[in-house]
Amino acid sequence: MESLKILVVDDESRMRKLVKDFLTKKGFAVIEAGDGEEAVDKFFEVKDIALIILDVMMPKMDGWQVCREIRQYSKVPIIMLTAKSDEKDELQGFDLGVDEYITKPFSPKILVARVEAILRRSNVLAADDTMEAGGIELNKAAHEVLIDGKSVELSYKEFELLAYFMSNQGVALSRERILNNVWNYDYFGDARTIDTHVKKLRSKLGAKGEYIKTIWGMGYKFEVDQ
Repeated sequence: MESLKILVVDDESRMRKLVKDFLTKKGFAVIEAGDGEEAVDKFFEVKDIALIILDVMMPKMDGWQVCREIRQYSKVPIIMLTAKSDEKDELQGFDLGVDEYITKPFSPKILVARVEAILRRSNVLAADDTMEAGGIELNKAAHEVLIDGKSVELSYKEFELLAYFMSNQGVALSRERILNNVWNYDYFGDARTIDTHVKKLRSKLGAKGEYIKTIWGMGYKFEVDQ
């Protein structure tokens, strides 16, 4: 099977090499671009790019403009990288159709995990039945959750919510995105239902509930403390 192609866009060659090395080890084919204009050119030159990792601050054309240009023609998944941790930037990114938003500095391993999770959601990669993070084990096939080896009873939606959080480690998730992905667009009530489910889920996870961080005015982020 041909390797999936990922376009990595960053004006820092050292950053591109770091990301490329980690992605290549996982079997991906990496195409590089050093500025926004080159990124747009490469995207339309190279066929079948599966995902774009895009830096915000770049010469000639910034990441936002690159995203706007590409979104006119394609729904290819985009991960946005930025040196700034600003809620306004994150909201702008989601408005432009960015799939994930990661703040520098970041763990390359987490970035690769994000890439794989997005491609699984896009049905490009085969989905994993099991996930593990910080002592939490989740088995989708068995519909089972273990905390430090002990089984925990979760409702169907609590299970789905935890699975979504674990497959999006380190990513800021708006309530709307959580609602659309976990409730599959079929829920027309108040987004505050997410807050209720998160509260119950945190309680059932005990000390591990702290992994679900609140992002005020936006939503949540699942992050395992190092």
